[in-house]
Amino acid sequence: MTDSEIIETGAGDARITWHPAKKARLVLAVSHGAGGGIEARDLQALAGALPPLGVSVALVEQPWRVAGKKLAPAPRTLDTGWRDLWPAVAKKGLPVVAGGRSAGARVACRTAAELGAAGVLALSFPLHPPGKPEKSRAPELLGAGAPTLVVQGGNDPFGKPAEFPEEAYELVEVPFADHGFAVPKRASLTQQEALDVITGAVGGWLGTLGP
Repeated sequence: MTDSEIIETGAGDARITWHPAKKARLVLAVSHGAGGGIEARDLQALAGALPPLGVSVALVEQPWRVAGKKLAPAPRTLDTGWRDLWPAVAKKGLPVVAGGRSAGARVACRTAAELGAAGVLALSFPLHPPGKPEKSRAPELLGAGAPTLVVQGGNDPFGKPAEFPEEAYELVEVPFADHGFAVPKRASLTQQEALDVITGAVGGWLGTLGP
């Protein structure tokens, strides 16, 4: 059973849709990217798979998306919205893992240390703009200041797994997957199997965090 709530932030109203665990031991607060919403296949898969593992999932819609805008605002505005809604995801007194896909992953990384996140889940982290590896965003990822899991598609034009620096975080590859974790029909795994890679990796990693 899900429920949603509107949270006022300095960037406008955000919306949190809760997928609660019956006996929660931690919360995963996870947001969408700049080109979509919480209907993304990976976010929906996590919302279905994690509550039975004792993880309540809070799917966060950033204010620009709630307002019906098509383009995400500047990073500073995204961070403002995330900071301001954080008390709502932390209100249950449980450890909170900050997460997001693409632009949402960047927000989670940039704010994790100051918000006291128990960890960071970076789905499809946009390591660089497509075709521009020289414009690396690795410092954001490396500066998260909390245990971090990166889940990356093997064919993500925003950064393939082999392009990531070898540093103190975990990285799981979803074979053949693009930035939205879609896999081509010719791939040796199905779309469902690709999602299973994601939920299995995230569920296992979250099992190492919290009480």
